[in-house]
Amino acid sequence: MMGNNRVPEKTHRCGVSCLGPLSFHSRAVGDKVHLSCGGQLAERNPATFRNGLVFSSRSLNVREKVRLRIQNVLQNWSGSLRLGFTTVPPTSRTLPLPDMAIPHLTNTHGHWAAPVSEVLCGPGSELEFWVSAGGSVYFRSNNSRKHKLLVGLDLSKPLWAMIDIYGQTCSVFLLGSEKNKFVITQKSCPAPEYLTPPDVNHYHSLNDIPRVIQRLHDNKDEWISFTARESPSDGDTRMDCVVCMSEEATVTLICGHQCLCDHCISRFFQEFGTCPLCRQKI
Repeated sequence: MMGNNRVPEKTHRCGVSCLGPLSFHSRAVGDKVHLSCGGQLAERNPATFRNGLVFSSRSLNVREKVRLRIQNVLQNWSGSLRLGFTTVPPTSRTLPLPDMAIPHLTNTHGHWAAPVSEVLCGPGSELEFWVSAGGSVYFRSNNSRKHKLLVGLDLSKPLWAMIDIYGQTCSVFLLGSEKNKFVITQKSCPAPEYLTPPDVNHYHSLNDIPRVIQRLHDNKDEWISFTARESPSDGDTRMDCVVCMSEEATVTLICGHQCLCDHCISRFFQEFGTCPLCRQKI
C-alpha cells in the first residue's frame, strides 16, 4: 500500500467557474506508463498492449465531463481504450497495479469500466465521458451524440476517473474537464499546455472506410453497442450512422442492418456497394 506516502487530494479553486486542477495521478500509474506534460500526457510502452492504467488526480463531480485526446495508436495490437470510474482512491492502491482494467479491476468491488471501439479511437480523436446524476456513465466522441457505456455506479462515495490505455491506444492527452452549471461552464485548471494534435485519422470518413470495413465486420456486435443511443422522446434505442457518426441511421439495407443515414448511403453505395457490417452486396 502507499500508506504513509499518501498524497492529499488537491482542493485549490480559482473562483466560481473553476473545478480545480486535474491531471493523471502521479503515482497510481500502470507499470508501463510514462507521464509527462505536467501529468497530462500518459504514454504506454509500445512493446506491450497492457499495463496502461491511469487515474484522475482528484475525484470527479457528477456531470463533470473528462476530456481526452487520443495522441497515438499502434496498428499491431487489437482493442483500444477502456474508460470508467472507481470509488477506490488512487492513494490507497497497491503497486504494481493490475495489468488490465477489464476484468482484473471490474471484477472487484467499486470499479466500473467499458471498452471504447477502436473505430472511435483514431489519433486525434477527442473523447469525453462523465457520470450522470442517475449513476450512469456516458461517452461522446468528436462531438457526436452521447452513448451510454455503463449503469449502476455507486454515487454515495467519491468517484475517480479510471482509464486503461489498452491495445492500439498507446498515448492519451488529458484536455481537462468541464461542467455546465446554471448559466456558467465550470472548467478544470490550469489550462492545459496543448500538444500539437497528431494527423487526425477519421476512421469514419468515407475515404478511410476500406481499411476498417474488416474491423466493422469482425466486431459487429461491439460496434452496434457503441452506436446505439436512446431517443430523448420515447426511450427507444436508435442507431447512429456508422460512417458519419452524427446522423441517425435511417436506411435499412437488404441484409437487415440499419446502419447508414440518408446523406451517406448514396456515395457509400457508389464507392463500395456492400453493407459496412456484413459486406453483403447492396
